[in-house]
Amino acid sequence: MIATDVLSACFLIGGAALSLIAGIGVLRLPDVLARMHAATKPATLGLVMLAIGAALAVTSIAETITLILVVMLQFLTVPAGAHLVGRVAARAGVERDDLVLDELPRTD
Repeated sequence: MIATDVLSACFLIGGAALSLIAGIGVLRLPDVLARMHAATKPATLGLVMLAIGAALAVTSIAETITLILVVMLQFLTVPAGAHLVGRVAARAGVERDDLVLDELPRTD
């Protein structure tokens, strides 16, 4: 029982730290594409770690299933949201100097 509590606490702390890093990245990174990366990658992993930590801490199957559904919904919606943000940024004319090839057709 104590090992489960310690493991749960480690996952919760790690997930909270990743979520904090994602929030700081969204505020501090210089351009839209870097901010989009910070908003998706560490935030998703942070949520997964928080859900694993919470699933280890709860005893109810219904709560565990709810946490699994939350993670599945996150995996379904985050890529679509990031794609739309990148698409809108590209249409707004946001350009990066380090892009070698831009495959998005311009509709200007």
